[in-house]
Amino acid sequence: MVEVAAAVILRADGSFLIARRPPGKVYAGYWEFPGGKIEPGEPAAGALARELHEELGIDVVRAYPWITRVHAYTHATVRLNFFRVLEWSGAPRPQEAQTIVWQRPDAPVAQPMLPANAPVLASLALPHVYAITTAETLGAEAMLGRLEQGLARGLRLVRIRDKTMVPADRAEFTRTAVLLAHRYGARALVNSDVVLARAVGADGVHVTARELMSLAERPPGLVAASCHDAGQLARAMRLELDFALVGPVKPTASHPAASPMGWSRFAELARGASVPVYAIGGMSAADLEDAWRAGARGVAMIRSAWS
Repeated sequence: MVEVAAAVILRADGSFLIARRPPGKVYAGYWEFPGGKIEPGEPAAGALARELHEELGIDVVRAYPWITRVHAYTHATVRLNFFRVLEWSGAPRPQEAQTIVWQRPDAPVAQPMLPANAPVLASLALPHVYAITTAETLGAEAMLGRLEQGLARGLRLVRIRDKTMVPADRAEFTRTAVLLAHRYGARALVNSDVVLARAVGADGVHVTARELMSLAERPPGLVAASCHDAGQLARAMRLELDFALVGPVKPTASHPAASPMGWSRFAELARGASVPVYAIGGMSAADLEDAWRAGARGVAMIRSAWS
């Protein structure tokens, strides 16, 4: 196993830097995220800083651990330890005869890309906030009003969770919420019910931890799962789900009997995860920085998403 530190260098507009491997290297001409081999005994973050200085002439100021992908190439099996680099000093310039470009997220991706990088591109499209509806508490009409307010402010990923509503009411509420989300260019997942998700034109489904462990294969569309321990997260990774929720990190009103795991345990679970993870349990926008430091894509919120 070859350990590699890889950088997703992100500008404020969402564009990210990719490099084309120069002639003479394995997979010459292929595009990839910058980075390189981690030396024995070297911390991954240290390798990242060293490689970016050598390859691009920049110094890392702020970077966060992210997903880890293992890929078997013909010449070696590599484990790519990805970091999101949000701040650096110096202007990136090729130092090793490679070509570099800033890739806009809404533009066709430069080709050919190294195969191990393809899932990372999909993960980059996920926003940092995952909002979960609570019509059972607020009422359907009030919830739809708050949902539209959130969408107008930039919310782009929603889980329609209200599972205890009367079936006919739930179907109508879910259909309206999905249409509203799509009007603003957001994606909406339905809690547990694949049939309902398909009927209302949702983007996919979110399964509970118990449902996750009984799945034989991943459902169609965008798929997420709730995870509370390492075994459940491992199952989400084996099924190659699009993302997972891990928690509860803090005490939460929705599950008052659950023991919070804290940021340290969350970071242990997130470390090495091949799918993006969101922190859940007592989360608010103020927790986003802590979530990033612990390796999360972002935070999942119920009540604080609508306050």
